Amino acid sequence: MKTMNKTELIKAIATKAELDKKQAAAALDAITSSVIDALKADDTVQLTGFGTFVVRTRAARTGHNPTTGEAIQIAESKAPSFKAGKALKDAVNR
Repeated sequence: MKTMNKTELIKAIATKAELDKKQAAAALDAITSSVIDALKADDTVQLTGFGTFVVRTRAARTGHNPTTGEAIQIAESKAPSFKAGKALKDAVNR
């Protein structure tokens, strides 16, 4: 299994969209910053067939310090989440 990094993704976008690497990098940066801005505003980003980006809230809870075993309070937090769409799931499972 290989991991695709940002540089390789930019190269793939440039090839598929017939853009130069600078344009592909600008497009990728625009997409990622737009998704981040939407999630910061508690909006959902839904790309039909690909998937949905959403912010989920983790409830406050009691945890334990692993060293002392003492109970500690863990504050509520928000976390980005991605749920794959049907077309993406089908493409991966072929």
